[in-house]
Amino acid sequence: MPAEVDNAKCTGCESCVDECPAGAISMADGKAVVDADGCIDCGACIDACPVEALSM
Repeated sequence: MPAEVDNAKCTGCESCVDECPAGAISMADGKAVVDADGCIDCGACIDACPVEALSM
């Protein structure tokens, strides 16, 4: 199951984008967007997010 973004919490800091080893996270309208097909379910983005906006 791919990571999910809570848009209410996401501040657009891009920490998750830099940390994703699969390159499955991009930004749109100032919020993180996870490509479900590219996500490898590693959880690196969850650990990188300072506001806990990502979950599995």
